[in-house]
Amino acid sequence: MERKYKKLLKCMVLDAIGMASAALPVVDVVWAPIAASISYRMFGEKRGKYTSVITFIEEILPVTDVIPSFTIFWFLFDFLGVGEKAKTANSPVDTDFIEIN
Repeated sequence: MERKYKKLLKCMVLDAIGMASAALPVVDVVWAPIAASISYRMFGEKRGKYTSVITFIEEILPVTDVIPSFTIFWFLFDFLGVGEKAKTANSPVDTDFIEIN
């Protein structure tokens, strides 16, 4: 299985744990900081700052546990590549080193 799809499977499991914690709201108090920490490490230092805050808020608030935040972040960052630098053939060229005949 491709690496990014293994990550998707992990995200789905983490979302299932978050949804299961909705049955016992006391568990959310423990799960929210754990989920935020996992989100930070899973999505990298730069994106993780934002994903961890969003994940914490989503997990700590009642009724929002049904939102699959890990899977949404995977879809945005790993599947669609949102926030990545564009990899184009038309990258800037340093004109100081171009030889013109």
